[in-house]
Amino acid sequence: MKKIRVWDLPLRLFHWTLVLLVVAAIVAQKIGGDAMLWHFRFGYAALTLVLFRIVWGLVGSRYARFSDFVKRPSAAIAYIKEMRSGTSIKSLGHNPIGSFSVLALLAIILIQTISGLFASDEHDHKGPLAKFLSETWPERIGEFHADVSGTLIYILVGLHVVAIAYYYFIKKENLVKPMITGDKEVDCEAPSAEDSSRIRLFALVILLVCAVGVYFVVML
Repeated sequence: MKKIRVWDLPLRLFHWTLVLLVVAAIVAQKIGGDAMLWHFRFGYAALTLVLFRIVWGLVGSRYARFSDFVKRPSAAIAYIKEMRSGTSIKSLGHNPIGSFSVLALLAIILIQTISGLFASDEHDHKGPLAKFLSETWPERIGEFHADVSGTLIYILVGLHVVAIAYYYFIKKENLVKPMITGDKEVDCEAPSAEDSSRIRLFALVILLVCAVGVYFVVML
């Protein structure tokens, strides 16, 4: 067995920072009042991270790229059958099921953060772009933001945690540790993901560009 780098540092920081931001945004929303200002700020930061992840999925390191792990639905069905028969092979990056989980989470958080820009609620908390819509639309979007997409986030996060627990207790595979250290143990030859200072600086530039873009949208 030998260790190879699978998850680069930018991807790991994205993952855990997004977890913290989602939790913080939910807590701020539950508190309400003045904490809603932080709810919006956490949302802007989450939008920045999701935009970064989309770009990183196109130009990032090997296992972070969508081209490496996005599979057809038929591949996911085949993987489920292999799991049931005990013949599934460990994936270095995201397995076919995990790939759909990643895409679903990115999509719903993107929808949630963008809808928050246009939303308003009964307490007159308004997103920065709500002023560009007619009177009724911000409230409708606010209801969608709180009830529909918010609920979907709870469901997807819950499924994500259940999947991690299943792999840990049933398949004896720790999915959390590699997302902390970046490394996985393999018993065959496999290419490592690039995680050099150069690629980390490249990721930082992309993140800053995304942050500036979100800032200008918020300040419209």
